[in-house]
Amino acid sequence: MSKPANAIEFVARYLDAVRFWLPKTERQEEMLAELADDLRSQIEERESELGRRLDNNEISEILKRCGAPMVVATRLAPNQYVIGPTLYPIYTFVLKMVLFWILVPVFGFIVAPSILASTGSWGAAIGTTLAALWNGLFIAAGIITLVFAIIERTPAQAAIACKWDPLSLPPAKKPERKTSLVHVVCELAFNWFGLIWLLFLPHYPALIFGPAAAFLTVGPIWHKFYAPIIAYSVFALVRSGFTLAKPQWTWFPSLSQLLQTVFGMIILRSMLNLLGQMPYSHWPFVTLTEAASNSAQYIRVAAIVNVSVLIGLAGSWLGFSIALVVHTWQFLQYVRKSARQQPQAKFLEAH
Repeated sequence: MSKPANAIEFVARYLDAVRFWLPKTERQEEMLAELADDLRSQIEERESELGRRLDNNEISEILKRCGAPMVVATRLAPNQYVIGPTLYPIYTFVLKMVLFWILVPVFGFIVAPSILASTGSWGAAIGTTLAALWNGLFIAAGIITLVFAIIERTPAQAAIACKWDPLSLPPAKKPERKTSLVHVVCELAFNWFGLIWLLFLPHYPALIFGPAAAFLTVGPIWHKFYAPIIAYSVFALVRSGFTLAKPQWTWFPSLSQLLQTVFGMIILRSMLNLLGQMPYSHWPFVTLTEAASNSAQYIRVAAIVNVSVLIGLAGSWLGFSIALVVHTWQFLQYVRKSARQQPQAKFLEAH
């Protein structure tokens, strides 16, 4: 493998490798920051002695003295002596990979359909599959634990700490990809035309009703919420504009999308609350024009449209609820990834 482009990238690779073996706890980034400070101090001290920047080979010697990433992770992490501090990280990694990434998919997508095809009973297939899966997980966990217990008591683990080359570290993780330019442009155009459509709607009912505008008109609830809906559309347009104009604001797309979802849920919730206060016989969404108010056929059409809109609002509330969970998770993931990059960023600034 070719050498890293520079010493800073070299250390960033090392920190990424240590992170992989560290437990995913709240103190992970704190421990990595301490390690980054220690490495920076060692490098600065050595550079002061030599009066120049260190090359990759000289930094490699410092990292070798610090230890292999897996060994360093066991020193930094809390004591976990199920197998041993040196082998425990790789033991848990192998255990998770075999139990959850191999056995569970195999039993779920291969064994279970085979049993169902042979028995023809869903209950029997599920019961038999779960029993076989439990036995398989138990046996596999026992075998893996036994193998690592044997390795723990042989000289093999000593080779783990000795036979590693800092120059062979994989590249540091690339920064998170920015929002697609095509996606942002399409979203901006859609929001722009949507806002124009909403502004023309009160003057041209045919934009929403089509030919039915001859006997249908908007109900009273839309007059109360027209301004908030316009504000929501403007917010979406401004959000798309800033996303396109400020691509360096990597935090903005996820946070603004979350705020837009919350804004939409507030409007929708207010509408549903108002609906609960209206008389049962009242038509809140569409009403008949005065000329068509006595037609039984048009009355039935208006009733169907009102029920359809109500069902649509209920579905929209469900969609907003799911979107809120998704966008909240995406924003938290962004915050977590940003926190992970802080040790490397601090090292880069200090060096």
